[in-house]
Amino acid sequence: EKITFQTLPDGDIGLRTPAGGGRVAEEQSVVALSDGSLYCVYRTVDGWPACAYSRDGGHTWTPPAYATYTPGGRRIKHPRAANFAWKCSNGKYLYWFHNHGGPVIGEMAADLSGRSGNPYDDRNPAWLVAGVERDSPDGKVLHWSQPEILLYDDDPYIRMSYPDLVEDGGKFYVTETQKNIGRVHEIPQPLLDGLFDQFDNRKVATKDLALDLSPAPPLPAETAMPKLPEFSIRDTSRADYGAKDLRSGFSLDLWLKLASSAPNQAILDSRTAAGKGILVSTCAAGAIRIALCDGRQEVAWTSDRGAVEAGKDHHVVITVDGGPKIITFVVDGVVCDGGDDRQFGWGRFSHTLRAPNGSPTVKLADSVRSLRVYTRAIRTSEAVGNFRAGLAD
Repeated sequence: EKITFQTLPDGDIGLRTPAGGGRVAEEQSVVALSDGSLYCVYRTVDGWPACAYSRDGGHTWTPPAYATYTPGGRRIKHPRAANFAWKCSNGKYLYWFHNHGGPVIGEMAADLSGRSGNPYDDRNPAWLVAGVERDSPDGKVLHWSQPEILLYDDDPYIRMSYPDLVEDGGKFYVTETQKNIGRVHEIPQPLLDGLFDQFDNRKVATKDLALDLSPAPPLPAETAMPKLPEFSIRDTSRADYGAKDLRSGFSLDLWLKLASSAPNQAILDSRTAAGKGILVSTCAAGAIRIALCDGRQEVAWTSDRGAVEAGKDHHVVITVDGGPKIITFVVDGVVCDGGDDRQFGWGRFSHTLRAPNGSPTVKLADSVRSLRVYTRAIRTSEAVGNFRAGLAD
């Protein structure tokens, strides 16, 4: 009797999907910007979340649009899952999502009949971006960083979702559940610092940098290859002498300029005669491929199509992360997300992969202008910093 609820926006129609989108517009997450504007982001089944701004306290909103990293820029990819934005005490923002387009990518999901896949699946891993306010003619707008993997489960069928953010004593915590257990995780400070500072980062990462052939063409056609860490080993402390997952990783950082867009050009090759080692090569349609062989099995993944063009300088960071068992490509400071061609821009690899160490030397194509080899999986924010540092050079 004492409480009156007022539903917004004014009228009988709320925040829906953009024109031509599907019928699902759920779980709106609203944050207040410093100028009093409101930003709302919510899930759809279209392959991208939707968003809108209000400049009058929620009474009216801009026409819903698919969320982008920057106004008018690349769309953020996300399936039918919770995707929440939070304002932090430092005046910046964090946004949780899953960085793939769901099984209906590239289609407007008015009807799911006859389509493969479940739009609720693949909520693992969870990704995080940071946001900053920028001025626009209509008021403040949000610009989002490139994403980092925040949480993962070894079982890819586990679906973590429904997060919330807690700040306490200068530390950040995220809560989540996979429908069975509720958990709280402290977010590592280096991950947060990298995201919050990513917009201004122009420094080369130096931690665990095992090889640094700086831009000084021509580079040698062949050079010593650092030994890469083992991904898994025999655990002699176990009674059954089974496997021990070391959750290690490595990153390759290259500046290159291809003379031709022809496929199957070897860019970096550390393979032995038996095929053990690493091959980075070109693929059709302007993609780059990495293949890893430990002598027992081979795994591979490719960048997005059109990622590199012949005759142009490109910065490519390939990270093989043995934590979540995921390979990512960051090309010219942008994480490959699959574009319009595929649901995922990142790919999983086998948990049984051992070290892809091959020849003690690595062969480099004439197209390689610089090479850095890290004996750990560097973060996206570090890859972006390396790219910007190269532009400054």
